[in-house]
Amino acid sequence: MAVTIREVGNRAEKNRFIKFPWKVYKNDPLWVPPLLIDRKTFLDPHKNPFFKNASVKLFLACDDAGAVIGRIAGIVSRNHLKTHNDNTGFFGLFECFNDRQIADKLFDAVAVFLREQGMRTMRGPISMNVNDEIGLLINGFDTPPVVMMPHNPPYYEHLIDAYGFKKEIDWYAYYIEERSGKIPERLSRGVALTKKRYNITIRPINMKRYEQEVEKIHAVYTQAWEKNWGAVAMTDEEFHHLAKDLKLIAIPDLVLIAEVDGKIAGISVALPDINQAFKHIKDGRLLPFGIFKLLWHKRKIDMIRLTIMGVLKEYRHMGIDTCFYHDTYKKGLELGIWRCEMSQILETNTPMNNALVKLGGHIYKTYRIYDYAL
Repeated sequence: MAVTIREVGNRAEKNRFIKFPWKVYKNDPLWVPPLLIDRKTFLDPHKNPFFKNASVKLFLACDDAGAVIGRIAGIVSRNHLKTHNDNTGFFGLFECFNDRQIADKLFDAVAVFLREQGMRTMRGPISMNVNDEIGLLINGFDTPPVVMMPHNPPYYEHLIDAYGFKKEIDWYAYYIEERSGKIPERLSRGVALTKKRYNITIRPINMKRYEQEVEKIHAVYTQAWEKNWGAVAMTDEEFHHLAKDLKLIAIPDLVLIAEVDGKIAGISVALPDINQAFKHIKDGRLLPFGIFKLLWHKRKIDMIRLTIMGVLKEYRHMGIDTCFYHDTYKKGLELGIWRCEMSQILETNTPMNNALVKLGGHIYKTYRIYDYAL
């Protein structure tokens, strides 16, 4: 079979790019189809502010008959280069049939693009920056992905390894559940003492002052993660774009702000696993019937994902993270939510990994980032 690589150049080809995953995952019962309207916005340079500081090329792999058999994106983030100065570009949005020839040609296309941009390393999968979906699932294929987390066939690991990529770092997803509907009394007593000792207040986001609250959260997010592996600060426009999307699904009582002596000290954001509803919209279309499926199944969500937690440096080691865990879980149980994924946690983040184990969590999924020397 001859494999032809074609750069996406018009709306029709972009639509083929967006819809290709339905071919890859047609027999995968755990895959959660994305909403087409969301994917179109994500890839629209006029609507996604990430494109203002990046160069992106989308590629399709086609067979002799012109059918799409693979896709990939090549990404150069100027904000990443400004932050890290490491001549690293990225591949992302990788989907492919189980054929090494297809995968190799897709990676070759991105490699050529990145070399032309002066890059010396190709890193991924990152779709399209470290603040979006990142990593290749390498274990934990027996459960579906939760909100804003990637999913892929097991054979992707072989295709990536065979090309010559090397592991850069792993990220963990922890799972915890409480079927009894009760939080351990010892934990509640400890949290109460911690709050009293340091004058800590944990409160939900004020939706009536949403824009102002988002500004505070953005400031903490930027400072708390600035030393993390691969961290790149989001621009104001990028953060507000994300906040606008999350507002549609967030539960205010699960978006928490910690204050010490009245000053903001940390943030925690847990999202309902909207994927439990999205999985019933098989074609990715909200209209005409998808919206009704979404509203119906949204009521049955029993899981959250703790997606953001950060404490400013001067307030660390006070136990604020444990207070966040406790209050999030308490409110979740009140809402009928008894399961939680906590992700993504760097394998090198020993304090966080130890804390999650003490809370009763266990690693149930691992995601890997790879590097390839250009």
